[in-house]
Amino acid sequence: MADEDVEGDYGPSPSQAQLAIMQVVWDRGEATVADVWKTLAEARPVARNTIQTMMTRLEEKGWLRSTAEGRAFLYRAARTREQVLGGMVKRLLDSAFGGSAEGLILTLLKERGVSPDEAKRIRKMIDGVKKTGRSDG
Repeated sequence: MADEDVEGDYGPSPSQAQLAIMQVVWDRGEATVADVWKTLAEARPVARNTIQTMMTRLEEKGWLRSTAEGRAFLYRAARTREQVLGGMVKRLLDSAFGGSAEGLILTLLKERGVSPDEAKRIRKMIDGVKKTGRSDG
């Protein structure tokens, strides 16, 4: 993938199962099929072959990259967590909320709520964005 593609649109968002695989790879930095399978199998039964097929498809779609390590392949993310999740949120914002960040936040607050500590951290992030004109995370 070319560097200029890093900020681009990558097509459809990953499915819930694909996103679970990506989360494992992002958390580890790099992982084999066995690593991902063992991690995901702790939460629910999943076939190793299913994970292998999904990881191959994620690589074909440009979400993962692999290198041969002996008889196994070592996978790493081709896109950062921030790029993928940012794209998913942007699509949700545009399709479900007509581009209104206020609508998204209001719905989130009404449906889930936030703890006082979360509210403080969110306020600090908002204040940081207002001062700099951008978010630092």
